Amino acid sequence: MRFSWEHAFSTSKEFNAPSGDDTDFTLNISSLSTLKRYLDRVHVKHCLLKPYFENDDYPILDWRELLPSFESDTFEYANLPGFSMVALARPLNYFSEPFQFDILHDFLEATSYGDGFACPLEKNVMDQNRRVLLDRLPKPYQEAFRRRFGRKDFTAIEQYPDMLEFLLNLDRAHVMAQNLDGNFHLSGIYASLPSDLDTEIKRFGLRIGKFRVGDNARYERNRNFVYQFLMELYGFPIVSERRTSSALFARRLHAMGEKFLIRVLGQSDRTLTTIYTHPSQKRYPRVEKIALVQVDDNQREALASLGRGRYFVDKEKRVVIMRVVYRQHVYSKDNVRQDRALSVLKQEIIHPWSGRVNDKVNLIKDATNMVVRMNDIAKGEYIGRIVYKRNEVVENTDTHEKRLKFLYAWLSKHQRRIIAYSDEFYSSMVKVLDTYLLDPDNYETFNTMNELYQEVWTKYSYIQQARKVQLLENLQHRTFKGKRINYLEMLEQTNAVLHELKFEIVNYFDQLVQNVLGIAKNILRDSYLVRTYVRPKDEDLTPYGQEIKKRYRRLVSLIDEFKSIRKSRTDSDDKGPGTAV
Repeated sequence: MRFSWEHAFSTSKEFNAPSGDDTDFTLNISSLSTLKRYLDRVHVKHCLLKPYFENDDYPILDWRELLPSFESDTFEYANLPGFSMVALARPLNYFSEPFQFDILHDFLEATSYGDGFACPLEKNVMDQNRRVLLDRLPKPYQEAFRRRFGRKDFTAIEQYPDMLEFLLNLDRAHVMAQNLDGNFHLSGIYASLPSDLDTEIKRFGLRIGKFRVGDNARYERNRNFVYQFLMELYGFPIVSERRTSSALFARRLHAMGEKFLIRVLGQSDRTLTTIYTHPSQKRYPRVEKIALVQVDDNQREALASLGRGRYFVDKEKRVVIMRVVYRQHVYSKDNVRQDRALSVLKQEIIHPWSGRVNDKVNLIKDATNMVVRMNDIAKGEYIGRIVYKRNEVVENTDTHEKRLKFLYAWLSKHQRRIIAYSDEFYSSMVKVLDTYLLDPDNYETFNTMNELYQEVWTKYSYIQQARKVQLLENLQHRTFKGKRINYLEMLEQTNAVLHELKFEIVNYFDQLVQNVLGIAKNILRDSYLVRTYVRPKDEDLTPYGQEIKKRYRRLVSLIDEFKSIRKSRTDSDDKGPGTAV
């Protein structure tokens, strides 16, 4: 049987009526983890799969859009659903809640409201809830709501799938919470999730050392970095108010120690983003995304495996339901990948019929596929769309200008991964880029768009230098290419890298040079190295020790050269990190 959205998760026993007839089916969900599984299925079915099958031109995601860092969305698809919601793992305390919303009463809660009694009859409670919702529901949908829920308690969790049609047409967020029995129900609508963006950005920037009180130039220079890093910690780029307020409200709830779940579906990103409390994460809540993505046609092993397991929503278009779970990273100024707020923890393909999860298929960490994609861009064979510098949509790669813009956007998005990937992958990438960028046949064309060409080279140069700095980061721990090395080898390799890097900083990046100086300082201050090989007189050392001391002195000399270069090129108070001079 051909799959359609109505069949979604129909073979699963969880959350489905045993007989298949859900007329008198009731559902009790008391834990946040169970609620999340339930919402996953409801939202995937009604907010992703249904629009996909009802819109011939549904904009399927490229799986790369689920890789950090995330890009701002240029288009908003008004015909697609969008919503935000918050769920709290406790009963609501209406006056004391830190946000505004219209409350919906549960029967148990409504029979004892405060110290007296209010709405003891089920009919009265239902009528009151219905009035609250109709006051916010646009008029074209009111009659359909009355027909469907005239005699039903629409706050019950089992009614939520049918209620989505109306909730998706309401402004603002809807709310779920536990009743007095500990079971979740629809407990509010028209919720405004507060976000003190200005305070959060400034507080975070001060904490990580990017801002200083009263330093306007430093604030202007680093504001976008801080804003983007903060948003990415919660799974978003710098985006619309709906997603911004959701991210910052999640930050607030986590700081308050709440057990919560916040979910957002944007009409532009077509992605269910969930921020929720997870027992394994203390510093930040967990972030995950679910979307319909297209598997590349050259990922043959993945296609075969998914085909055998019947994981395709649409086999002809190679569409699957994909979930990506992320890991947050604490900011570190000494990390060459200091802009990395988020990385992929795991990826899963969700079976459209049963809901079972396949975590064995690797779609988004395929380095080989990334090289193939970059090669297609360089050759002008890639068909697709990118956003160049957040404000220009570029379609396909049929001209050199488009190819350079694609390369710039591609290198920007994957910069952190390229820095960290293996030497084999990197050498393949270098071969592709050098073949294209240094091709004599292209010189004349590139001269006519020199500024764009130099932008790509600057991005490429940063990656080249950053890989060397990352190598130095490993060397300071006496690790080289995954192996433990002795002090002599550490100093030899460090000096060799610094010697090469010294000639590469024609394109100067102050943050990288700061990282180099910081790493070198750590090596030079190594207590064992200094005590055993540097302080003793030469005649008291073995030949091995004398060689170490000789390399140590060479390292001191190289670091002095880097300090001199930095002094002549930039002042750290006036130049931004990662800025080519």
